Amino acid sequence: MATELEELVSFLSSPSPQITKAAVDIVRGLTGSDEGLHSLSNQANTLIPSLSRLLTAPKEVSEAAAEALVNLSQNSNLAVEMVQMRMVETAMDVLYKPECYVTRLLVMLLVNLTQLDAGTDSLLQTDDEKVRGLYVMKLVRSFCRTSHENNDDSFEHVGSILVNITKQRAGRELLLDPKRGLLKQIIRQFDSNSSLRKKGVSGTIRNCCFEAENQLQNLLLVSEFLWPALLLPVAGNKIYSEEDRKKMPLELGSVLSIEREPVNDPEIRTQVLEAIYLILLQEAGRRAFWSVNGPRIVQVGYEDEEDPKVMGAFEQLGSLLVNGSGIEESSTETTQ
Repeated sequence: MATELEELVSFLSSPSPQITKAAVDIVRGLTGSDEGLHSLSNQANTLIPSLSRLLTAPKEVSEAAAEALVNLSQNSNLAVEMVQMRMVETAMDVLYKPECYVTRLLVMLLVNLTQLDAGTDSLLQTDDEKVRGLYVMKLVRSFCRTSHENNDDSFEHVGSILVNITKQRAGRELLLDPKRGLLKQIIRQFDSNSSLRKKGVSGTIRNCCFEAENQLQNLLLVSEFLWPALLLPVAGNKIYSEEDRKKMPLELGSVLSIEREPVNDPEIRTQVLEAIYLILLQEAGRRAFWSVNGPRIVQVGYEDEEDPKVMGAFEQLGSLLVNGSGIEESSTETTQ
């Protein structure tokens, strides 16, 4: 004999819209508590497919189903089951249907699922060479096309997905592939007013810089956008002297000649300093850094910094600069 919970899950597939709506609302409510999640986890084999099918239903039903799936995916065991049930593929399929009412929720679902290696593999499509990277290209395009000025920035959480997938080498290599040009598109989103977007971009750049030893040239191909994204958040609030700015490219010098809004999030400042550190571990990276007067920017930024963790990142970077400064200064002077 079916339990009450089994009966509730069966109602999600009812031919009656009213019964389905009532059932999905109850399920959504249950997923909002640890106790409810625990009891529903025993029904995962039928619950997850039933909720997945409702993602294309009318808005009042699809929203409740999507919220329930997002809540369920916060449980690591259920997230594993979702990935095995091809939930990443389902989410991407529904996300790009013309009548999708749950865009933001599906992106949040993908954030949770790509915290798993298997979820990242599914999103990268590593098993199918013909379409490998297609899902990520779609998400990057959506991330870069949607307006961050809009109150309903449905794709702003894509930045968190990019951070997740670049924890794997396959994800980093995909974004650093110069033929695809994805990194350049992503970096340009650092100009957004959205802190969530900024943090996603800075975290993605930092992760990509772990490939600096083998992929430095591909990183420096986008240096026109890379250096402003890495240096401006830690440049402090001062207006730089003309003498300092003369040694910088226009994209840095012009911004540092005027008053500007500081980047208040210490996590972003720490991430960009860590990214610079990874670049500077390579000799060609140090030369590139000196060529944009990076050491001066770091020096001024450190003087203004108050956060202990960020100061630690500055000091780690400073030790690297001091140890290699003599060689780099002489090589910079000969090129100028």
